[in-house]
Amino acid sequence: MNVSIVTIQMHSSPKVEDNLTWLAQQLSKVERAEYTLVVLPECFACFGGGDSAQQMVAEDYGNGPIQDFIAHQAKKYNLWIVAGSMPIKCPNTALISAASLLFSPDGQCQARYNKIHLFDVEVADKTAVYRESATTIAGTEPVVVHTPFANIGMSVCYDVRFPELYRLMQTKGAEIMVIPSAFTHVTGKAHWDVLMRARAIENQCFIVAANQTGIHQNGRETYGHSIVVDPWGEVVHQHGEQSGIRQSEIDLDRVNQIRRKMPNLQHRKIL
Repeated sequence: MNVSIVTIQMHSSPKVEDNLTWLAQQLSKVERAEYTLVVLPECFACFGGGDSAQQMVAEDYGNGPIQDFIAHQAKKYNLWIVAGSMPIKCPNTALISAASLLFSPDGQCQARYNKIHLFDVEVADKTAVYRESATTIAGTEPVVVHTPFANIGMSVCYDVRFPELYRLMQTKGAEIMVIPSAFTHVTGKAHWDVLMRARAIENQCFIVAANQTGIHQNGRETYGHSIVVDPWGEVVHQHGEQSGIRQSEIDLDRVNQIRRKMPNLQHRKIL
C-alpha cells in the first residue's frame, strides 16, 4: 500500500496564533492522496518562550483552540495529522503532559501518547541546562495506533535515544514510527541522522521525524533536518535548515518484504 508522508519543519515562536496561521498556510499546500500522514514537530504550537510558556497555553484533553485547529485542518484537507507534541493539563497539578495526538480525516483524535523520556540534560549550547521534568510529567505507556493504512508507533524527540521503546513498538506491529522533535542544534548535528536511521534499521520500519529549526525567541537553537527513513535505512526525503514542508510517497509493502527476508524478531534473544 502506498501512503503519502508529509513532514512540516517549523520555526515556532511562543505565539500560538502566529504558529497556527503559518501552519494553516503549509497544510493548504499538501497534495491530496487516498492516505496522507502529516507529522508536526514537538511543541509546534508554542516554542521558545519562558519557563512557564507551556503551562500558559496548556489545554484540557479534548477541549481547546489548538486541538480544535488540528481537528479542523485534518477534516478540511482529508489528512491524518500527528500533532507533534502539545501541552495537555494534568489533574490536580500545575505540571503538564507533553502529549502527541493523532487526528484522523474526520477530525477525531484517535490516539494520545504522553512523552515517556524527559529531556533533563546538559548541552554545550547557550541554554546549557535543560530540565523538562520541572514542568512535565513523564508518560508511562507506549502507543501503537491501528489505522486503515498502517500501524503507527508514537514517540517524541528524546525518546529516540531509548531503543527498547521502539523494539516494543515493533513487537506490537508498528510499521511507521513517528518522532516529532525539537532537537538542539548541538545534539542534532552529532546524532540526528544516525539515531533516526538506526531506529529504522533495527525495527525494519519507516521513521518519520519532523523537527523544529533555527534560533528561537529564548535563544534556544534547534537543528532542523526533518527526515523520513525507510526500513532499510535509506533516506526518503530530508529537509535542510529552512522551515516548510516536504512530501513523499512510501510503499508499506517494503516493511513486509524486509521483515520476511530478515526476520529479526524471530531471531531475537532475550539476554
